[in-house]
Amino acid sequence: MKFKVILASVKTNITDTVVDAAKAAGATGATVIPARGTGIREAKTFFGLSLEAPTDIIMFLLEEHVVQSVLKAIAAAGRFQDPGTGIAFVLPVESVIGLESQIARFKEEVREQYF
Repeated sequence: MKFKVILASVKTNITDTVVDAAKAAGATGATVIPARGTGIREAKTFFGLSLEAPTDIIMFLLEEHVVQSVLKAIAAAGRFQDPGTGIAFVLPVESVIGLESQIARFKEEVREQYF
C-alpha cells in the first residue's frame, strides 16, 4: 500500500469544516496541530502586539487513491481560491506503522475501486 500525507494550513474558524469535507471525500481521520505563521501579508500589530489570526495545520495520512478527491474537498471547503484563506500540499510517505487495524479496509477499498 502506498500512502501520502496532505498538510493543510487553515484559520482555526474553518478547521472543522475542512476536516468534515475531507472525511466526506474519503479521509478516515485527521491530526490538528495549532500553529502560527507569516506570509505575504504580515500580521497587523497593536501597540507592538501581533494580531495574527490563529492557524491550524491539519494532517491527513491517506492511501494514495483518495488523495486527489480529499485535496479537492479541502480546497473547496477552505475556499483556498480566496487570498489568505490557507494552503494545502501533498507529500509522499516512505513508511507507515500503526495502521495495521485499518490495512484490511484500505485493501478492500482499493479492490472495489479497481476491480
